[in-house]
Amino acid sequence: MLIASVLSLKGGVGKTTVTLGLASAAQHRGVDTLLVDLDPQMNATTTVDPETAVGALGSGVDPAEDTADRRPHGSATIAEVLDDPRRKVVERAVRPSGWGDHLRVLPGSERVEAHNHPDPGSKHLARLALALSRVDPAPELVLIDCPPSLGQLTRSALVAADRAVLVTEPSLFAVTGVQRALEAVQQERTRGDLRLQPLGVVINRFRPRVSEHEYRLQELRDLFGPLVLSPVLADRSAVQQAQGAAVPIHSWPTAGAREIAHDFDALLDRLLRAGKIRRRG
Repeated sequence: MLIASVLSLKGGVGKTTVTLGLASAAQHRGVDTLLVDLDPQMNATTTVDPETAVGALGSGVDPAEDTADRRPHGSATIAEVLDDPRRKVVERAVRPSGWGDHLRVLPGSERVEAHNHPDPGSKHLARLALALSRVDPAPELVLIDCPPSLGQLTRSALVAADRAVLVTEPSLFAVTGVQRALEAVQQERTRGDLRLQPLGVVINRFRPRVSEHEYRLQELRDLFGPLVLSPVLADRSAVQQAQGAAVPIHSWPTAGAREIAHDFDALLDRLLRAGKIRRRG
């Protein structure tokens, strides 16, 4: 099982878009994948399974009475899993997505913000990794969509991960955001998690022939060298259209969608090679 955490410490750069693009590529290729939505905004859950997202917003039940053990099968979320990562709670939470047989989802919840402590202990940080080890059947690939902050949730994702995918855009604050994200990865490694490695930096929403974007892209390449991954992802309206329709980018019937789907295929190849997962199709 290869676990990849997708993160950015600057909001609005398309971190969830990259997570969903990789999930679409994996589903299209037939790689058994679990998408974990750690972001309290729940955008990934909303896209891969809108009905699940509506249920995850909460039923209005008193939280003191609303335990995962008392709920029907399939109604727990990542919040309940982090409350109590026992196998039966994980089984209640993981469910099929609306995208196809090869993609399951551990859905997000607004309640997960309660787990985003600024200075968590090691036992709390290990809960996500423990829960993922109890997913049955085990997926080949886990994609974790992190919130845009460095609290317990993102650190839990890094503790669980084999690879960190850092997302940015070619803007004024891109360099600072990437540096902070790389520092976060290195901090977890210095705490003893030597399995964790940065896969690299994904440049998102790039507009060719826009001088500011060209300048920032070159700046990122000069500073981070081979960590800047190819291909760079172009700013395509097809991405927003597919997400609005809650379908994979590989299923959206436009030339722009086909082009960026091809780019996500290439990024998935890079990720699978890191985990030595055999390419299919």
